[in-house]
Amino acid sequence: MKRNKITAWVAACAILISASGITSCVGDLDVEPIDPSVTTTFDQNKVFTKIYATLGLTGLEGPAGSIGSGDVDGIDEGSSDFFRLIWNMNELPADEAHCCWIDGGVPELVHGTWDASHSLVTGLYYRLYFDITLCNFFLEQTEGKTDAESVTQRAEARFIRALNYYYLIDLYGKVPFVTTVSTEKPSQVERAELFKFIEKELLEASETMKDPRTNTYGRADKAAAWLLLARLYLNAEVYTGTPQWAKAAEYAQKAINSAYSLCPVYKHLFMADNNGSSVNKANTEILLPILQDGGTTRNYGGSLFLIASTHKTDDMPAFGTTEGWAGNRCRPQLVSKFFPNGNAPAAGDADAMTKAANDDRALFFSKGRSLSIDVESEFASGYSLVKFSNLRADGATTHDSKFTDTDLPLMRLAEAYLTYAEAEVRRNGGPTAAATEAINTLRKRAHAKTETSYTLSNILDEWAREFAFEGRRRSDLIRFNRFAGNADYTWQWKGGAKDGTTLSRHLNLYPIPTKDVNVNSNLKQNPGY
Repeated sequence: MKRNKITAWVAACAILISASGITSCVGDLDVEPIDPSVTTTFDQNKVFTKIYATLGLTGLEGPAGSIGSGDVDGIDEGSSDFFRLIWNMNELPADEAHCCWIDGGVPELVHGTWDASHSLVTGLYYRLYFDITLCNFFLEQTEGKTDAESVTQRAEARFIRALNYYYLIDLYGKVPFVTTVSTEKPSQVERAELFKFIEKELLEASETMKDPRTNTYGRADKAAAWLLLARLYLNAEVYTGTPQWAKAAEYAQKAINSAYSLCPVYKHLFMADNNGSSVNKANTEILLPILQDGGTTRNYGGSLFLIASTHKTDDMPAFGTTEGWAGNRCRPQLVSKFFPNGNAPAAGDADAMTKAANDDRALFFSKGRSLSIDVESEFASGYSLVKFSNLRADGATTHDSKFTDTDLPLMRLAEAYLTYAEAEVRRNGGPTAAATEAINTLRKRAHAKTETSYTLSNILDEWAREFAFEGRRRSDLIRFNRFAGNADYTWQWKGGAKDGTTLSRHLNLYPIPTKDVNVNSNLKQNPGY
């Protein structure tokens, strides 16, 4: 791996944090990898906490520390956030979101013109390996421990490592593979082989993870492992060439039958008290949140990014933060999923939109906006999405006027319902009663009209309606052969053309960063780059 702070394996893993954030670091993260034989300070609980902290924090000193304090070098610290990077790479090239920013590598993602030196492509790659290294270090240091706390923590560390490897197999395909702390340059593993590793890790980890809804909020449990397995199996044909629809349905059903339940009110899932309040019951649905707290857990990614980048301080309704960055808005193809007849209110707020669509998920704002994105650099060119806010459903005050309290629902139970439905339709060659019931359960929650059956095309649209702007759209489109290398589905500005054009099939995978290929002779670049 590259000479980079995230590959300073031991030093990177010896980071210490407190309940209010990262407080200190052992070692110089900008030097060559430290010899694993050198003794380093290890505090089990603090390193375990750091493993989860990497999902919601970006470095050692807060949201924007001094040069060198971020976890990942070579990228703006605010842009290096785990979820912000995943979101950008899954949403911006797809048919839901369009960003008007003209710097930071954004236009290349929007138009499908990235290359192997792209800053965000490189940044996410190193972010994922930074997180994997922390997990490897923790697992090595706790190997052989049999006390109940260590057994549980080790299982969760294996889950988080598998989660990071899931994003690598999904986004980059054939990647370097490491499970130990080492100065050796890692070898590249075939996609099918990595699939087997992730599957094995999740199956074994789920045996000793805590039962659903019995763990501390913010930590993963068995149901999170089942849902990630269901996601992995749903995409098995893409990753290995062999579909596994029955297993996808099986593990989705396990999550559905667990102690989790759907939040009664859809919009509560994306509000500042979604960790639970007298009014908001979102925590019954969220299997794995990325914890956010405006007072103590701050960064320029996470839910602040989702909220600030989709809002502008103009005549938009209150959204709970002083930050309105006016960046991401909706491509017309997303709006059309709710308004196939083109009858979206031309100057409507969310109430008008949801009423007109007969769907609580149609959380758009069109006042002063155009449906078509005629001018890419103008935020008002395109409808705004007001799905995410830093307001509380119970009306109470949030912790900070700028930084957000809204936890990111990285994994939520609704995914299991759609996974089950899609897998059932695919393995049975058409709609089934069970698949229809699963989808209608979500549509009833949204007060949307239910149907008597759903085709695969219907299900792809339902993925967009339920999970719009939640950081997964590219993966869904690839599974349906609707992303790159096809000519039967396009969207505005796909491929850089206003009316859309075909993307080369090689763009179904991101490249291995040039920096890593240049220093590791074990690596072979993905085709087309």
